[in-house]
Amino acid sequence: MKSLEKIDKNFKVQTKFNVDGLVYHNVKENPFDIYGLCNIKNGECFTRMSVDVAKETSEGVEWLNLCPAGGRVRFKTNSPYVAINAKYAQVERSSNLTLAGSAGFDMYVSENGEYIYQKTFMPPADLKPEGFESIHYFKNTHMKDITLYMPYNNHVEELYVGISDDSIITGGDKYKIQKPIVFYGSSITQGGCASRPGNIYESIVSRHFDCDYINLGFSGSAKGEKCMAEYISELDMSCFVYDYDHNAEKIDELSSTHKPMFDIIRGKNPLLPIIIMSAPPCSLWKKEEQQARKAIIKATYDAAIASGDENVYFIEGDKMYEMFGGMSGTADGCHPNDLGFMCIANHVIKEMEKILKSH
Repeated sequence: MKSLEKIDKNFKVQTKFNVDGLVYHNVKENPFDIYGLCNIKNGECFTRMSVDVAKETSEGVEWLNLCPAGGRVRFKTNSPYVAINAKYAQVERSSNLTLAGSAGFDMYVSENGEYIYQKTFMPPADLKPEGFESIHYFKNTHMKDITLYMPYNNHVEELYVGISDDSIITGGDKYKIQKPIVFYGSSITQGGCASRPGNIYESIVSRHFDCDYINLGFSGSAKGEKCMAEYISELDMSCFVYDYDHNAEKIDELSSTHKPMFDIIRGKNPLLPIIIMSAPPCSLWKKEEQQARKAIIKATYDAAIASGDENVYFIEGDKMYEMFGGMSGTADGCHPNDLGFMCIANHVIKEMEKILKSH
């Protein structure tokens, strides 16, 4: 494959690996397919939604839009190895997030319709914005359909994929369900506190159905704003899932925004399947508060059903982790751990299977 660095050596990405024939390719260029992100060619960082709308929504959404949660890079290659070289605009750390999840990259290989986990490209403990590189060797040189999951909590500025210079690289297979599911919500939706990017619940749902998705989770900043609802209503999507219960700081805020957001999106998409979720268990809330919040969210669902809406579904968040005694599904009493994310994914998958049967 002819690469830009062969034409102009100024574009060569430096490597510390002593690997013969290793050549890096910018994933923002062909033949790579990028999913879950937009503004790929224009922005310095990878973004998940319109930069202008994010800025209009809030300072928090504008900042978090630069975190490529749910971003995926897909390609095929017969290279005996795959390396990555990632660079960041900044590196943030949090005590309840693993660096592998907040700044690392997961690699899966699709085999006979099944996604097989291969490796997490793990950042070093002293990760700096200059980034890191990592490599994985395969056991054979068969053609492989690869998906890289991007980190959910750091601003990735550039990403390069390295393969041997005598190998083939092409675009990856298309998703079976190409029209994306759009997820909107809190830090849980964004991915906190999964141990790695491939374990957030949207990733699990996507692999189960082989479907594309967009992650519009904004930690502490998803508040059901009108401009956000209007933006989402214009997206070409196969299903909408929303849960921003945690980010409405007061019950009155949730009450004043939840149904209006539904109405805006339903108004533009009369037949779109919409899954409404209340928040999973959280030790920071009293039981009475959680039940009051759930009642507000359930009222949106009930009103839709009463109006004859046959494409709306409801998931009771407080029952997400019941089989594990509640808080065992969390990393910190609030955010899911990998077990919690699997529980959430299973609930969403159950509703999605109903949707697929009825459509």
